[in-house]
Amino acid sequence: MTIKTTGLILAGAMATALAGLATTSSAQENEKCYGVSLAGENDCAAGPGTSCAGTSTVDYQGNAWTLVPAGTCATMELPDGRMGATLTSLEEGGFIGLNRDLPEGTATDGLMDVMM
Repeated sequence: MTIKTTGLILAGAMATALAGLATTSSAQENEKCYGVSLAGENDCAAGPGTSCAGTSTVDYQGNAWTLVPAGTCATMELPDGRMGATLTSLEEGGFIGLNRDLPEGTATDGLMDVMM
């Protein structure tokens, strides 16, 4: 193996290792925020019977979440006084989402009642 080849292999290994660290770091800087997604743009949890990401059918659907920068969920400006809720805040109250802006016929068991 030549010095040039060895150098390229080492450079590739370092780049891969650094990319892994950057991905882990940025994942830790985000949090799940319920009730802030536009229809079809949620990251996951759009209720029973859905396949997850991109399955919300209503803007600001309360049982769908999107990853947002940590600390911004509660301060996001949404129409008509709506507010987002972090997974942590919902879990503290024993909830799995917000009872707001849900598709017709959605079960509301375990969802936190909100004004809106």
